[in-house]
Amino acid sequence: MSKLIDGLNEKQKEAVLQTEGPVLILAGAGSGKTRALTFRVAYLIKEKGIHPKNVLAVTFTNKAAGEMLLRVKELLELPAEATIFSSKVPHVGTFHSICVRILRREIERLGFESKFVIYDDQDQLALMKRVMRETGVSQEQIKPKAILGAISNAKNKLIDAKLFEEQQGSYFEETVAKCFLRYAKELKQASALDFDDIILFTVKLMQENPDILKKYQTMFRYIMVDEYQDTNHAQYTLLKMLAKVHNNLCVVGDDWQSIYGWRGADVQNILDFEKDYPDAKIVLLEQNYRSTQNILDAAHQVISKNVNRKEKNMWTENDNGNLLTLFEAKNEKSEANFVTEEILKLKKELKHKFDDFAVLYRTNAQSRAMEEAFMKAGIPYKIIGGMKFYQRKEVKDVLAYLFFVHNTKNKIGFSRIINTPGRGIGDKTVEKIISLGEKMEGDLLLAIEKIAKATDSREFGIPPSKAKELQKFYELMGESLVASHSKTVAELIEKIYRDSGYEKMLAKEGEEGQVRHENVQELLTVARKFDKHENGLEAFLEEVTLVSQTDNDLGITEVVPFMTLHSAKGLEYESVFIVGMEEGLLPHSRATMNESEMEEERRLCYVGITRAKQKAHLVYTMTRNIYGSTQISVKSRFIDEIEPELFEQRYDEEVADDDFFRSEAVIDQGINDYFGVKQGFIKRPTSFAYKPKKKKQEKKRSDFSDGESVKHSEFGTGMIVSQDKKTFSVVFPTAGLKKLAKGVAPFEKV
Repeated sequence: MSKLIDGLNEKQKEAVLQTEGPVLILAGAGSGKTRALTFRVAYLIKEKGIHPKNVLAVTFTNKAAGEMLLRVKELLELPAEATIFSSKVPHVGTFHSICVRILRREIERLGFESKFVIYDDQDQLALMKRVMRETGVSQEQIKPKAILGAISNAKNKLIDAKLFEEQQGSYFEETVAKCFLRYAKELKQASALDFDDIILFTVKLMQENPDILKKYQTMFRYIMVDEYQDTNHAQYTLLKMLAKVHNNLCVVGDDWQSIYGWRGADVQNILDFEKDYPDAKIVLLEQNYRSTQNILDAAHQVISKNVNRKEKNMWTENDNGNLLTLFEAKNEKSEANFVTEEILKLKKELKHKFDDFAVLYRTNAQSRAMEEAFMKAGIPYKIIGGMKFYQRKEVKDVLAYLFFVHNTKNKIGFSRIINTPGRGIGDKTVEKIISLGEKMEGDLLLAIEKIAKATDSREFGIPPSKAKELQKFYELMGESLVASHSKTVAELIEKIYRDSGYEKMLAKEGEEGQVRHENVQELLTVARKFDKHENGLEAFLEEVTLVSQTDNDLGITEVVPFMTLHSAKGLEYESVFIVGMEEGLLPHSRATMNESEMEEERRLCYVGITRAKQKAHLVYTMTRNIYGSTQISVKSRFIDEIEPELFEQRYDEEVADDDFFRSEAVIDQGINDYFGVKQGFIKRPTSFAYKPKKKKQEKKRSDFSDGESVKHSEFGTGMIVSQDKKTFSVVFPTAGLKKLAKGVAPFEKV
């Protein structure tokens, strides 16, 4: 056997040595899958004598591709400066980089120049805005990003503009089709491609030109793909075409970590691999090198509840390790304080560095309470894959409105809000207003009033159409100024957010708009702390200014990373805190009525737990001030899917004997929150009643689980909140809380 693979375990060796025919390497978290794939590339070239240019290795990120290429060159004993253009270096890259290389050589067959340019997000947005103007599509009714999102989804399914036009049905799809056709035409005229075109055009090129397809089928004799569970339909089709002749397709992945369905990834690609390739060899990489056995067991107990999955039995030579910590906090402030205190304690006890810890959450809006607690505790942190809360555009925009209400001489705040949302007020008009304001002791609101009420605004160099918009702005800010003396800060924010048109603007931005809306609602949570303050607005602005100006990153490399669970994939830390383990957050409320989305939420939880090497903390609250309101919480169903023996249960001291949370009033409020509350333009089913702590006991098998929706013959649709040996406790929107006998109750799963 080759000395090259001496350092691999037996299953990794099997993956490397199985070089011929289709191969599926099912690799669990921390099992060394990328290592096995890298050695397989080197083995084919060094030991089997395959020409490097007959080997193709594909992954998803430039970073992963760069690391793989560097390691391959080391194994092949090639100089570090050797490039992919060298005959001794195999084809290693992302899907997009490989396809760009192909298109540079062949795209003239599609009527494009080989020197085509690739438009980035900003280029695409600018083009779409122009397309919408020229086709008469209102950007107020439909946002350019929404149309670009629909086009992107179509292209990832190999649907071009003409095919989309043929399949469109709804008014929105009809509008997208009109813009799609014009957008595609404009791109071609500019000899430009957008990011999604790269794979779409490569597939189209090969479908329409058999000679080109044959050329690359001959070239790529051995194809290897990392993170196969993340492939979309276009990527799947491309791989199937290229591998058809030699049939040497080796894919590596973990269906348990398929968490990108929202951006087009299809977990069925890996689940159906054996259907696509009946003679496929299956290799299981089940030995974990990262985590303790307790962490692996907990993660497995969660993922095992998914029906749509491949079975693996993850194990490790590491010891059982610490129990997982399950912490019940009173609220999000208590949650954040627990995390900071625990990090400081473990850092001292275990000699860890700050970057040995990670805080993971489902949505970016959850970072705000954590950020404030970390700042107060003096713990440096960094938001990964996102901005700090007070740096997010929508937060800064709303705050700018408040700063202007507080001080109408604030030029910076004024310049930010005068055309946000769009009012057709350009830079020249802003300059004229500021210039007039300087003649009125700097008061910009007085300047706007003078222009708006003038018999002829042209005397100020401002056309009547813009004066009309300025009149509306003056009325908005005048009313807000009056309201600032009688309303709470939160009420003032709600008024400005609604009356300015900002809420309506975000409502048109689809998924991104929802995320931004949630951040504005989270700002309300901060504002409510000043409801009873005598100088509420002033005190609020003073606090957010101090908080937002604190920069823990300056000169500091050792920081605690904050990130969403999606961003955490592929990373590892000594100790991990998963916060917000509550129904409505994790799993997200959008998954409640969709089984496939619920399975993806469960995979997301699995990814979070398996980031931990030594210690995993799962944290949930009894109440949460989020999205601008206080909600009663119920712990995530994923916690209940883990055997109690794997947990060290800890409680906030204030929680232990608080009878308030067990009152009927709170239960009723929770039911109202779940079934009836509409927050802005998003309906969010959230948790509804605190479940009293019970003595730990062995979990009982049942056909029904807490948190499941059921339909009763008399009471309609409700949700199971708890159960014991004999009864289910179910809340119904019309009938309230009902106890129903097991085995007798006339209801079924929804």
